[in-house]
Amino acid sequence: MKLGIVIYSNDAELVWNAFRFANLAVEQKDEVRIFLLAKGVEYETFSNEKYPITELAQKFIGSRGMILACGTCLKLRQKDGSQLCPISTMKDLYQLVKECDKVLTF
Repeated sequence: MKLGIVIYSNDAELVWNAFRFANLAVEQKDEVRIFLLAKGVEYETFSNEKYPITELAQKFIGSRGMILACGTCLKLRQKDGSQLCPISTMKDLYQLVKECDKVLTF
């Protein structure tokens, strides 16, 4: 199955659970793409000992998962893209929605 996950929250526990779910789906052999939107592009900044989000993101990418991030949302926050938060566009979000069998939002 092709699964799209849109993360637009900056709630650490919610984002942690989204990445936990994404990693589980990859382990089940699903093709998973994550799109970071709005406050979701900040996810690396609220990773902590209780919610090790960055570790989960690295595991996700290492398991052939794909992360995309809204370039406009990054620019509004004066942030640059990174390996864990690569710059993308609304067109990429559209393609994710169009191509995936299911899309979840967190």
